[in-house]
Amino acid sequence: MGQPPNDEEKRDDITIQVPTEGKVTGRLILAVLAAVSGSFLFGYNTGVINAPEEKIKAFLNSTNIDRDGEPLTVATQTNLFAIIVASFAIGGAVGGLAAGPWADKFGRKNGSLINTIFGIVSAALMFFSKMAESYEMLIVGRLLGGICCGLITGLTPIYLSEIAAQNIRGALGVLHQLGVVSGLLLSQILGFPEIMGTADLWHVLLGLSVIPSVLQLLIFPFCPESPRHLLISKNEEFNARKALTILRGYDNVEQDIQEMKIENEAQKSEAQVNIWKLLTSKSLRMALIISVVMHLSQQFGGITAIFYYSSTNFQDAGLDTNTAIHATSGVGAVMVVMTIVTIPLMDKVGRRTLHLAGLGGMFVSSILITVTLSLKHQVEWFNVATVVFSLVFVVFFALGPGSIPWLIVAELFSQGPRSAAISVSVLVNWVANFGVGYAFPHMKDGLGTFSFIPFTVLLLLFFIFLYIYLPETKNRTFEEITSLIRGEKKAENIHKDKNSTRENYLVSYQKTDINQ
Repeated sequence: MGQPPNDEEKRDDITIQVPTEGKVTGRLILAVLAAVSGSFLFGYNTGVINAPEEKIKAFLNSTNIDRDGEPLTVATQTNLFAIIVASFAIGGAVGGLAAGPWADKFGRKNGSLINTIFGIVSAALMFFSKMAESYEMLIVGRLLGGICCGLITGLTPIYLSEIAAQNIRGALGVLHQLGVVSGLLLSQILGFPEIMGTADLWHVLLGLSVIPSVLQLLIFPFCPESPRHLLISKNEEFNARKALTILRGYDNVEQDIQEMKIENEAQKSEAQVNIWKLLTSKSLRMALIISVVMHLSQQFGGITAIFYYSSTNFQDAGLDTNTAIHATSGVGAVMVVMTIVTIPLMDKVGRRTLHLAGLGGMFVSSILITVTLSLKHQVEWFNVATVVFSLVFVVFFALGPGSIPWLIVAELFSQGPRSAAISVSVLVNWVANFGVGYAFPHMKDGLGTFSFIPFTVLLLLFFIFLYIYLPETKNRTFEEITSLIRGEKKAENIHKDKNSTRENYLVSYQKTDINQ
């Protein structure tokens, strides 16, 4: 194998070796494919329940007639379907909260392999629920699918970031979100009445979620475990070197090993903070509040209502059933395109600017959606306008609120409290997802065309709070971000050299090594 490029910098008479640039090797591509299959499953399960809503409600009704001889009331059908939708989020909350300990105990790769059991059992239960005439199987299947996807939200981003060389880490990290929105789009397309969104095939549509899990089961055994997990968590330097050699495509991985050892030393120097200590710490309170509000702004902004119920929302706008289902695929298509568009913007424009722009655009769009829904009988073209404004709403969501809450928590916290903060944030996100998924059908029944008004109010409150308290984390060290959160002096006066926290630590570590 060839030798990697070797870049060096001079600073303060100390030679710092910059981590080597990684090549895109076949084994790396295989590992990425295995990991992103999980992301794809998450997106597929999020969107698959949308199009066949009426077919599933008919199944619920016919099942009850066969059991008790009486049809379900419309309210009971709505409530049962809301439970089916929301059970996915309940499972996601459980899986998301367990993702950190799960990844540490079983490993990133092996943890993902074990997780496929939940995915396969979930798909089987949903597929056979129609034959068994059991909507209970459908509920349990969605619950287990949520646990699987909750674990995926922790396992996949960790694995992708830890197998990538520094120069391609950002690009691989975005592939998780791209996998999610691609799965969402495919589930919407397959849900078309011409394909699988029928009374005969809706259970097959839900059962197809087995494919990503099977792909992971087939591919992951040929992929290496995360080198960082092997070296830092398991102290297996030989296996870490072997994994790096496979992923990088060259033998000399000493710079990567040295970087991991330095990271390990930095981690040892900082005490770990559990969830209870995080919740009771005054010094971390504002950062935690900002993190929680960021995740609430993602779910309580109304996007969950769009993802789960866009087909019925479009029908309320005046579209016929088939047209509404086709229009729903536009939601997934917009998410895919905008995810690709925002990749270069994230480090150029900044997290704060993109998130606030997204919330502001969603706020205006939600007002326009309410106006067009309310006046659709007076103005004929408002039917089409509702669909357009719904897609504009999705554009602004994808601009910032769709991805930034997942990224920024790690930037607001240092190594010690980071895992606990991510666990709390993921739990809040999934619980909020459940709340909106369950409540929105009832909000529609009670508020009618004004069902987006609560989201509009919340979006305004989120925007105001985050405009005041959310710091820009782009190109900031942890010390700078902490200072900004606490309202202390300007961050640029704290570290004028603008080095990252890791680079500062590399310098101090190597100085200590030389002195010894």
